[in-house]
Amino acid sequence: MNELFGTLPDGTPVHRWTLERAGVRVGILSYGGIVQSVEVPDRDGRGGNVVLGFAGLDGYLAHQGPFFGALVGRYANRIAGGRLPLDGVTHELPRNDGPNCLHGGGNGFDKRAWEVAPVEYGVRLTRVSPDGEEGFPGRLEVSVTYSLDGSGALRIVYEAVTDAPTVVNLTNHAYWNLAGSGNAGGHVLRLAASRRTPVDADLIPTGALEDVTGTRFDFREARRTGSGYDDNFVLDKGVTDTPVEVAELHDPESGRVLTVATTEPGLQLYTADHLDGPFAPGDGVALETQHFPDSPHRPEFPSTVLRPGGVFRSQTVYGFSAR
Repeated sequence: MNELFGTLPDGTPVHRWTLERAGVRVGILSYGGIVQSVEVPDRDGRGGNVVLGFAGLDGYLAHQGPFFGALVGRYANRIAGGRLPLDGVTHELPRNDGPNCLHGGGNGFDKRAWEVAPVEYGVRLTRVSPDGEEGFPGRLEVSVTYSLDGSGALRIVYEAVTDAPTVVNLTNHAYWNLAGSGNAGGHVLRLAASRRTPVDADLIPTGALEDVTGTRFDFREARRTGSGYDDNFVLDKGVTDTPVEVAELHDPESGRVLTVATTEPGLQLYTADHLDGPFAPGDGVALETQHFPDSPHRPEFPSTVLRPGGVFRSQTVYGFSAR
């Protein structure tokens, strides 16, 4: 189902597409590729929305900083100093997070209108990011497909091609609250990651891969998320061709369970300690599948470089159940 959701200040209409299958309903916006709602049942069969979002477009326009539910790019997470070194050339990027470029700059993919077309049990979003957009080189053709499988799992498939060397790192920035409201610090997380990338004062990785054993970063055995996390975890599986399950988030009160499977090598856990607007700090948990922050400055990290003739592909699957 496709309906008008609002109008951007320049007059561009924004539509919401509703996907429904196997008891799951998902709302997707043409603005920012935003996952606006995900309605799933609790252990007693009662439905509820489990992502933070707004009932109208004005909420998203007024509170852009937290990237509520947005499709993030051209480069998710941070690039140090707003400088992108590539093939001997340094490209200057917007510094929208202190000295760094965050989530593709101040006018990244999350603030763009996307073309939307229906596909089986889903929608396909497309746009062309022109050469030089937010300082990134290369004309990038991007498609992102949201679909529901037979079990009601939400699958996100990202693809991109370029006409010149560039970097690509795409993710979705949904904040999950499996209770449907209130603080999410009591959610229980299991994460298949024995290392993380520690950061400096500007939240830029130092280059080390730190063992989580005996630290508050060890989620290999499920425990409460609590607060105080904005960290990239090194997934034990590495980069894979097909999605592998790496995380489970559980709300003991409602019984709802979220599983995350991905092809990506990293996952950013953010406990939403700096939310604004109608939501309080800690009201959601972001589980952003991604390549590592600042990879362009770290050749030892998995590469995010895309060259002409190559295809960027990434998949993440969010599964839902209750117990």
